[in-house]
Amino acid sequence: MKNGRLNTRVRTGLVAALDVGTTKVCCLIARADGERGPDGVQKPRIVGIGHQVSSGMRKGAVVDLDLAESSIRAVVEAAEQMAGENIDRVIVNLGGGRHRSRLIAYEISIAGHEIGDADIRRVLDPANMDGEKTEDREFIHTIPVGYTVDGTRGVIDPRGLFGERLGVNTHIISALRGPLRNLKTAVSRCHLAVEDIVVSPYASALGCLSDDEKKMGVTCIDMGGGTTSVAVFFDGELVHAQVLPLGGEHVTNDISRGLVTPLIHAERMKTLYGNVLPSVSDDEQVIQVPLMGDDPMDEGSTVPRSMLVSIVRPRVEEIFEQLRDRLAETGFDKVAGRGLVLTGGASQLGGVAELASRLLDKQVRLGRPLAMNGMPEAAVGPTFATCRGLLHYGLGHGATEVDIDDSTGAQPRGRMGRIGQWLRENF
Repeated sequence: MKNGRLNTRVRTGLVAALDVGTTKVCCLIARADGERGPDGVQKPRIVGIGHQVSSGMRKGAVVDLDLAESSIRAVVEAAEQMAGENIDRVIVNLGGGRHRSRLIAYEISIAGHEIGDADIRRVLDPANMDGEKTEDREFIHTIPVGYTVDGTRGVIDPRGLFGERLGVNTHIISALRGPLRNLKTAVSRCHLAVEDIVVSPYASALGCLSDDEKKMGVTCIDMGGGTTSVAVFFDGELVHAQVLPLGGEHVTNDISRGLVTPLIHAERMKTLYGNVLPSVSDDEQVIQVPLMGDDPMDEGSTVPRSMLVSIVRPRVEEIFEQLRDRLAETGFDKVAGRGLVLTGGASQLGGVAELASRLLDKQVRLGRPLAMNGMPEAAVGPTFATCRGLLHYGLGHGATEVDIDDSTGAQPRGRMGRIGQWLRENF
């Protein structure tokens, strides 16, 4: 909260989004002061795009600064060349860093007077969150997800109301400082400033969920190369985010080990023939498997497609089962209802949606990036949902957040619990 105000964003000019993933790096540049639509509202337009295979990343975190810098520089330069303009700052996602998602409730006395901005600043005071701070972690998002006035829930904006006590539930997402600093360093070495950092599950959800889905409650799962992330929305707000260090890259590694074939060929087989659901023709269809080594005369071996399915399915099942168990542990498995949106590159693997529906007991759809003027054909697949969400956030369509750079000296009643209390209050 800078100067005692909530952060709000009204953007004009160029907005740049940088998705630094384990297997892919993407940059989208949009112009926010473009043509006006029939309703008179200015419609942002994508004017530049760059994407390539990622280097120097592992499980969403930077492991080689030089390689990561090279990948980032290449995609940004490609996007700038297409846009015909240079950028000096980007909004970037954080996929690693062992995210921690917390819901915290606070309440203050307002002595019966009309609630104003000063009361909002008091209840959202960064001092209230001191109990969540640790030396090795840094806050990424602090999102108010609902106010209460004298115990009455569902208050969106309490200003102008009267009451004795004002409360707020705040969603705090933090990450380890080390991976966060490494990411910032890789970007800054490309002579770019980090305008904002958004955790990957939040960005992916913003990139492919409709307003109705977020309002009614939905779970969004982004199946990336090195990680699989989950975001839970309820009543229009992000109430839980989590990252699992497993993704499509692990499926490729399993194929490579199981069939003793180079990774490049394992990835190709996964893309062309991979499926998580067996079929009656799997034993009849034969796949050519190149063997390890550089001998061009070696024709390799052949295996039935059923063997490939038997390698792919257990890993994907493991991912969904771990997500199911973690959501059950936190209590958010039922919060979002039965709606589930799958996105990310690995979600395009055959049969994944059906398997997710069966294991998670939800109604599944495949999420693609929200439409936007100028969106090229190459960027309409689930792989680009995160980058599209970063643009969505940068254009001012994310949640109103609290900037915790300063303090206004609030006197909190004390911490009243986290996820458990929020669930009891709302269900």
